[in-house]
Amino acid sequence: MNVRKLILLAVFATLIASYFFFDLGQYLSLDYIKNQQASFDALYQENPALILGGFFLMYVVVTALSLPGAAIMTLAAGALFGFWVALLLVSFASSMGATLAFLASRFLFHDTVQQRFGDRLKKLNEGVRKDGAFYLFTLRLVPAFPFFVINLVMGLTPIKVRTFYFVSQVGMLAGTAVYVLAGTQLGQIESASGLLSPELIGAFVLLGIFPWIAKFIMARLQARKVYRGWQKPDHFDRNLIVIGAGSAGLVSAYIAATVKAKVTLIEKHKMGGDCLNTGCVPSKALIKSARLAWHDKEADKYGFDAIRSDFRFSNLMARVHRVIEKIEPHDSVERYSELGVDCRQGEARMVSPWEVEIRNGDNIETLTARSIIIATGARPFVPPIPGIEDMDILTSDNLWELQDQPKRLVVLGGGPIGCELAQTFARLGSQVMQVEMLPRIMPREDDDAAALVTASLRDNGVDVLTEHKAVRFAREGDDKVLYVEHNGEEKRLVFDAVLVAVGRRANTDGLGLDELNLPTNGNGTVTVNERLQSRYPNIYACGDVAGPYQFTHTAAHQAWYASVNALFGSLKSFAVDYRVIPWCTFTDPEVARVGLNEQEAEEQGVDYEVTRYGIDDLDRAIADSNDHGFVKVITAKSSDKILGVTIVGAGAGDLIAEYVLAMKHGLGLNKILGTIHIYPTMAEANKFAAGEWKKAHKPEGVLRWVERFHNWRR
Repeated sequence: MNVRKLILLAVFATLIASYFFFDLGQYLSLDYIKNQQASFDALYQENPALILGGFFLMYVVVTALSLPGAAIMTLAAGALFGFWVALLLVSFASSMGATLAFLASRFLFHDTVQQRFGDRLKKLNEGVRKDGAFYLFTLRLVPAFPFFVINLVMGLTPIKVRTFYFVSQVGMLAGTAVYVLAGTQLGQIESASGLLSPELIGAFVLLGIFPWIAKFIMARLQARKVYRGWQKPDHFDRNLIVIGAGSAGLVSAYIAATVKAKVTLIEKHKMGGDCLNTGCVPSKALIKSARLAWHDKEADKYGFDAIRSDFRFSNLMARVHRVIEKIEPHDSVERYSELGVDCRQGEARMVSPWEVEIRNGDNIETLTARSIIIATGARPFVPPIPGIEDMDILTSDNLWELQDQPKRLVVLGGGPIGCELAQTFARLGSQVMQVEMLPRIMPREDDDAAALVTASLRDNGVDVLTEHKAVRFAREGDDKVLYVEHNGEEKRLVFDAVLVAVGRRANTDGLGLDELNLPTNGNGTVTVNERLQSRYPNIYACGDVAGPYQFTHTAAHQAWYASVNALFGSLKSFAVDYRVIPWCTFTDPEVARVGLNEQEAEEQGVDYEVTRYGIDDLDRAIADSNDHGFVKVITAKSSDKILGVTIVGAGAGDLIAEYVLAMKHGLGLNKILGTIHIYPTMAEANKFAAGEWKKAHKPEGVLRWVERFHNWRR
């Protein structure tokens, strides 16, 4: 920090310290001003310019130094000078003082903060450059935000000085007027009965409801800005239109029908979306079959001389489709129609913020709705690797149409889908090569969790090739070949089929987002706020098309917020609660997680402790020959408050539920330790993990006194 900054900082510190040291705040109290009102009035009559100038200067100084008392001075101005004079005086004084505080903050801290946190502030800076005036106006209009904090924080952003002053001048005017009006009424109190005067009560009622009025004004201003150029219908065909009948869309439509709203659900493919038809359901069905097939390799583990698992791959795939068919009625048109949902088959495209065009062959229909929810899900992302277009690739979408098992399978990707399917096909007898460009598979999980899964995959026959980058595909004679790069050298992998599992991209093509100028994020997801609203407040998005989590259960979780906000948001809206989001990778062993893991706690600078219990010590796991894995709990330092849990082992996806409940309702490890768990079950691992935490935090001092007590008793 240079000399000029140090001098200015010293001046500010001295002035602020003097304010508190000399107790100058007593002169900015309502009682003092009320007691001295007669003297002020006399002085004001004798020399109005001096009093107005002195008050103006004092207000600027108080605001510039971010001292407490500005609100009291605003009330006092109304009491001393009357409404119009006080409004003019305070409006300009507050804006000038705020701008001085803004400039001081920018001069002292802007460069340092931007240099240190520039990467994290990049998105904020871009938003301020684009819509900084609107953001500031919103903050100024709603007095819930402390004005001095706004002054200081905005100084750290790239907003222009003249923009800051002008917006502050206009934005604070309405709030200033309300406070000044209240002050004029306070100034007229002559006795206790004056406290009950209609004028004073009205002024304070206005003061109380002003945030609501401001919120309404801002919503109207935002709507006018966003909807400019669009003609809103006079009436609507529906309360809600939901585009997409996957998990998010089905739940959204279900909730709307339950509360008797008129809702239309549009799906261009199959009801149930990816989860039922190409994702969770078919993959778990095939994983189960592969797990049974693998038992013939583990016969001696369970005391058998041999276990046979003869199968035809086509029969396994037929079972997968039988499972889908058995679950289909849960998500069917018939069921949702009975619930009161108007189900439509066709491609949906938004032609205005309130109109959706449904195209089914040559038939085109347009419906209007007060609100729209986009729940179109996501699809597998296919990377632009040279030659991949000639490979007839498999993805999680088309894999389920296979009738012949590939003998040599390349799996691109080390995430959950890649790991699950690599292990599954290896257990069924395919030669599997899993290619991951990062140093390890499952990069979102801790090293120890990823290491256990890697070991299991390799034991099952998967050739796990980490730090291998896919360079190009080629057809060489009858061979399909993938060339990969590892440590600067090129390797040649020959295969019969390739499964691409490197991530998913949101389904937004053909929805009319470009025509509506609806922004999307880098991965294609629709940009939404914490209430799942897009740029247009009446258009919402939830599920995989919105992110940030692409899980079926998270899609259903978001759908509640999207549908409730869409139907009742004008009365009350809710921000999505992402605090406790669990997930599981269904490899063997399973990896389940909720909250923070170690690597995230480190990245976020959280002061934490780790408690670990090895499942190899658990009686039921030993009896089932599943004695591998662990329960790892992240807690706040010297507290039993659970910040996150990772479980690796058999049934981890079920075991994690107890911790999800505990975190959701603020229960610590002591509560889990005090809960009876059936013996022998895998769930005892949760209690024993809590016991490990208790052992590490036992009160040694108290126990020494207890030991003395027992010695005395003997």
